[in-house]
Amino acid sequence: MAHVAPTSHRRATRASHRGHRTADGPIRRSTWLGLTFAMMLGLVLSGRSHVGVHAGAVTLLVMLVPLTVAVFGAALRRGFGSLAALTTAAALAFVLLKFFL
Repeated sequence: MAHVAPTSHRRATRASHRGHRTADGPIRRSTWLGLTFAMMLGLVLSGRSHVGVHAGAVTLLVMLVPLTVAVFGAALRRGFGSLAALTTAAALAFVLLKFFL
């Protein structure tokens, strides 16, 4: 049976860091541009006639919509960072229009 040190001698867990969040600053431009690129790629591929490519593109777009909304939610607290957020908003609008019209 292994010896276990008494509780008083054990090293404390890092409880002081639990729940401690630092401000990371505004959302990076590369995040906005990456989301925009992925949405545009999904829109282009969803127009293809091959069933597998079309299904993959729709799956990509369905996954990107909640992710993009979450990034916009974080940007409200942290800051938008750049005007690239406008391109992402436009891409999101195109995707939502494609799904609902």
